[in-house]
Amino acid sequence: MLVAADKFKGSLTAVEVAERVTAGLRRVVPDLVVEALPVADGGDGTVAAAVAAGFERREVRVAGPLGDEVTAAYALHGDTAVVEMAEASGLQRLPDGVLAPLTASTYGSGELLRAALDAGARTIVFGVGGSATTDGGAGMLSALGARFLKADGEPVAPGGGGLAELATADLSGLDPRLGPVEFVLASDVDNPLTGPKGAPAVYGPQKGASPQDVERLDAALGHFAEVLEGVPGIGAKAAEYAAAPGAGAAGGIGYGALLLGAVFRPGIDVMLDVLGFAPALERADLVITGEGSLDEQTLHGKAPAGVAAVARAAGKEVVAVCGRLALPPEVLGRAGIRRAYALTDLEPDVARCIADAGPILERTAERIARDFLS
Repeated sequence: MLVAADKFKGSLTAVEVAERVTAGLRRVVPDLVVEALPVADGGDGTVAAAVAAGFERREVRVAGPLGDEVTAAYALHGDTAVVEMAEASGLQRLPDGVLAPLTASTYGSGELLRAALDAGARTIVFGVGGSATTDGGAGMLSALGARFLKADGEPVAPGGGGLAELATADLSGLDPRLGPVEFVLASDVDNPLTGPKGAPAVYGPQKGASPQDVERLDAALGHFAEVLEGVPGIGAKAAEYAAAPGAGAAGGIGYGALLLGAVFRPGIDVMLDVLGFAPALERADLVITGEGSLDEQTLHGKAPAGVAAVARAAGKEVVAVCGRLALPPEVLGRAGIRRAYALTDLEPDVARCIADAGPILERTAERIARDFLS
């Protein structure tokens, strides 16, 4: 039995999901061999998944999205680092009730990348998602040695809003250690930088951006890309990267990563490779995956869909657990999921499902054991 589920956001971490499912299964089959492999798709929880798979957790003090110092973590195994931008620049790093769509910066994410380089990383998996920021990665690039200046020679203000005043960009001071590193941009979204499907329009409102803020950020990021077209060594690639899949990930930090030479890959595909999913799958007869809500978004690069696709290709049966189920059985079947079990099947009150997710998930796992293992 392999439990390879993502977090139930707001209720349980991926590690806790695995623990609760295992406990429920063993109530029915006490001697059941269960292997837990918590997974993530590049967003928040990615470092925790890597640590659960045997990576070493490393902590470092970096700038949060508003400049206040925070303790952020990355994961290291040999010369491979897993860096999660949300650790430094995520919404959870904002003070309660404070959103800063125009001024939140990814500077701390750049400091995390620099810490991974200091630790000797030669391969960096950069998981992006859950950001508080919409600065196109400008803050991250600044932390790594780039300079973004106004017409008076002063640095532009932090955040996406400040990029409207950008006059010159200098990338000559970027950390040279980035050159030989294998840099992978891992994300579950493939949006471009700007436009109707760009970072400000699609994700800006989640970060507190008003319609006027969205227009301002979209124009500022477009201007950022235009200025970069004049940078030696970048040129036309600046526009090419801005339109590339993944550029708009996490408030456009994907764009900054592409400028650094990153290769974009779906986050769950990258993480399954990093976490050693293939050998674990070989040992399994049944796979349990899941996340908080199984819905239309699940089918577009989320962890359960990625797990199910690989498992189905290997001829393994897959069931899913979730808090809420919004997909019909035929859609689940096409995704490779035999059956899904929702917490709301046992507790229709959503608020109680969230508050008591752990015990309800254990009861759900008992149902799976009776249906598939008895």
